[in-house]
Amino acid sequence: MRDYLNLPTARRALGALCLAVLLAGCKGDVLDPAGDIALQQRDIIYISTALMLLIIVPVMALTIVFAWRYRESNKEATYDPDFDHSTSLELVIWSAPLLIIICLGALTWWSTHLLDPYRPLNRISAEKAVDPKAKTMVVQVVSLDWKWLFIYPEQGIATVNELALPVDRPVRFELTSTNMMNTFYAPTLAGMIYTMPGMRGTLHAVLNRQGRFDGMSANYSGAGFSDMRFKLYGVDQAGFDAWVARVKGSGRALDTKGFLTLEKPSEKVSPMYFAGVEGDLFERIYKRCVRPGTPCMNGMHGGHGSMPESGKPEGALFKGGEEKGRGESLTPPPGAQSSPAPHSHQEH
Repeated sequence: MRDYLNLPTARRALGALCLAVLLAGCKGDVLDPAGDIALQQRDIIYISTALMLLIIVPVMALTIVFAWRYRESNKEATYDPDFDHSTSLELVIWSAPLLIIICLGALTWWSTHLLDPYRPLNRISAEKAVDPKAKTMVVQVVSLDWKWLFIYPEQGIATVNELALPVDRPVRFELTSTNMMNTFYAPTLAGMIYTMPGMRGTLHAVLNRQGRFDGMSANYSGAGFSDMRFKLYGVDQAGFDAWVARVKGSGRALDTKGFLTLEKPSEKVSPMYFAGVEGDLFERIYKRCVRPGTPCMNGMHGGHGSMPESGKPEGALFKGGEEKGRGESLTPPPGAQSSPAPHSHQEH
C-alpha cells in the first residue's frame, strides 16, 4: 500500500480507471433476473435494503452533524455535562428500529410463503397469470461429481451441463443427488435449492426472457466444485422443439450402464446429449438402487433414510397424540411403586 501511495498521480488514476472498467464488465445475474421468481426475490432484496437504509443513512448523517456541531471549538453549542436521560430521545432511538424490524419480519414471513419452492406457480409474470389448462413441464435434476444431469421425462431425453427451457412455461424441477449434498442455483431463474442423496426436492419456476444464462453449484462438494457449472438457455417453443430434435439426433441413450459410467467423478465436463433415457432412471437414482442387485430405499424397513412413499412418515415423531398409543413405562410416575423388571431368562 505504501508503494502504491508513492506512485505518480497519473499512474494511480490509470490503475483506478482500469479497475473500474473491469468491474463494469461484471454481470450481476441476481439483479438482472430472467424469471419471475428471481424477479420477486430481487425486489425483496431492494425493499429490505431500502428499509435498512432508513436507519443507516440518518445515523451516518447525524454522526457527522453531531461531530461538527459539538466540536470543541464551537462555543455556541449547548454544553450539559449532567445530561443523563431524555424520554423523547429514547422513544425515537428505540421506536424507529423496532418499526423497521417489524416491517422486515412481515416481509420475510410473506415472501417465505409466497416463494416457497414447493408451491406451484400462480402467475407467469406480474402481468400474466398461469393458464389453468397449461401443462407444467417436468425436468429431473441430478447432481453428480462434478456435473449436472437433466432428464426430460416427457421428451424422453437427457443432457449433461446444458438446460433449455421454453419461455413463459411453468417448470417443476425434481431434484436429487447421487453422492453428497449440493445446491442447484440458476441466479436468473430462481433461488438456490439443495440436492441430497436419498431425498427428492422440488422447485417451481418460470423463465420469461430468451437468452443464455449461467447455472452452478453453490455448495462446496470437492475438488471439481469450481467447474460444476451448466448453461441455461431460454428459447421460444419453436426453438425448444428444435433443441429437443437436436438432442434426439445425438444417437446414444442413457441406460443403467451408461449412468454408472457417468456417475464416476469427472471435472470440466462439456455438454452431453442423450437421445433416450430409461423411464425409471431418476426414481432409481432417488431411491439409490441404480446398480443391479441393490435394494431400493422404499423397500427397506427401519434403514437409514427410509421413508414411506405415501401417507405420514413412520415413527412417533411424525404422529399425533392419538396415534402414538401407550407402551410400558420404564420409569413409574412419582409416588408409584416400581414393578420388578422382567427377567431376561427363566429361573430354574
